[in-house]
Amino acid sequence: MPDNTEDAARKELNKRLKAIQLEQQKRLLAKRYMTDGAYERLMNVRVSNYDLYMNILNMIISTAQSGRFSERITEKQLVEILSRLTYKPEPKIEFKRK
Repeated sequence: MPDNTEDAARKELNKRLKAIQLEQQKRLLAKRYMTDGAYERLMNVRVSNYDLYMNILNMIISTAQSGRFSERITEKQLVEILSRLTYKPEPKIEFKRK
């Protein structure tokens, strides 16, 4: 009879394996709709900012599933997407003089 810690560890391992497999499937789908340069840049984003990477990956997948791709995403287009997603307006600093 396996104890609860082994059972919990097995469940956690299965959960992690499923998450890894899902991400691999997403990456393969993204690679299909991106040029090599764009895909390489996306993998660099993955290393530096995983949340941003997941946002872009999910955006690409949802766009692909809706059939709105006419051609592959280029590196230039990916940079444009990245800049739109990470844009933060510079705060205005006002000096009031007495």
